Amino acid sequence: MVTRFRFQPSKVGNVSSVLAPYLLPDGFGRPALAALLREGSVVTEAGRLAVHKGVSRRARRRTPYAGRGAVRAAEPVLLVPGFMAGDWTLRQMAAGLRERGFRTYRAHISANVGCTLNAAALVEAHLERIAERRGSRVQIVGHSLGGMIARGIAVRRPDLVSGIVTMGSPMLAPGAHHRLLTGGVTVLNRLSQVGLPGVMSQECVSGPCAEISFHEVRQPVPEGVAMTNVYSRRDGIVDWKACVDPEGVAVEVRASHIGLALDPRVMRVVGDALVRHTSGVAALAAVDATTA
Repeated sequence: MVTRFRFQPSKVGNVSSVLAPYLLPDGFGRPALAALLREGSVVTEAGRLAVHKGVSRRARRRTPYAGRGAVRAAEPVLLVPGFMAGDWTLRQMAAGLRERGFRTYRAHISANVGCTLNAAALVEAHLERIAERRGSRVQIVGHSLGGMIARGIAVRRPDLVSGIVTMGSPMLAPGAHHRLLTGGVTVLNRLSQVGLPGVMSQECVSGPCAEISFHEVRQPVPEGVAMTNVYSRRDGIVDWKACVDPEGVAVEVRASHIGLALDPRVMRVVGDALVRHTSGVAALAAVDATTA
């Protein structure tokens, strides 16, 4: 049974918050303004990716095609982008996973700016098609909001999902994000109010839609569905503590929020998690991959 909340606008300074208060429970907070400076490390992370791609190209030239990569993974992998992002933001992650032998699929999201429930329904329909085509359940890799969508679908459809890997997804407190993101939500709400279709409305962040999404993402993970939560204390966009779900395996990396989607070190951690999920090997309660 879903507990009903009554939304009362809260005040942050002199600005009325557009988010329902229950989205920011006690014990979690918004990253400070200065925390955004940590996102500048994305430049270094992009450089690391460029070096990795160069090394990979040389290795491909030296290795016969039949010997490349790992053994083809039995379960396909669907990648879901974060808020205000699209499939293109996970293109490098998909390429890195394919090098490991995974068969990857896009979520067909050009820009994740609409109703979360609608986005989840579209991803679920796509999962059904992939599962039918491949004859197996699917693993999901979700960045930020994409990870929360993945967890909700896993709760609802364990027949389709065998495992999820979240990256910087504040599942415990969706409102524990930088005020810059709240500003983006406000803009989308206003565009919805003037009639622009396909963008997030006020209901999605303070009404029944937000309530359903928040409730679903906090439900127990079904038996037989593995979950790994990748997080970074250097995250300048969300409170890293909100990304560590007690039902999952926590893996700490050193990256910016944006860099979680493109740092080769994170790609390796994500790939390892997917392999672990597929192999059915029991995971440790927590894994520290800071130096990975």
